[in-house]
Amino acid sequence: MKEVTLASLKEAANRLLFDMSEAEYKTLLEEFKTVSKQMALIAEDKSVDNYSPMIYPFPVATDSLREDIPCKPESRETILKNAKNKMAGQIKLPKVVS
Repeated sequence: MKEVTLASLKEAANRLLFDMSEAEYKTLLEEFKTVSKQMALIAEDKSVDNYSPMIYPFPVATDSLREDIPCKPESRETILKNAKNKMAGQIKLPKVVS
């Protein structure tokens, strides 16, 4: 793993257009050192390889989703009859950008 240095942090921040103070760089560097030490400790434990990667920390049931059953789409006229503003067979919306 590539060592994280103050210079590499400044280079990454420059590329990402971040503006940070020297104190923030030093804090971030210390946090990277802490995480690197923790990762090295985990790498020493060979039993970690016996576990599969965690995708989500809690069990999630997706039984609430309905089956995707194709159906006949509504006609354009049926959909447009509820539209307040129409133009050229389409729904006319207000401008949202200036």
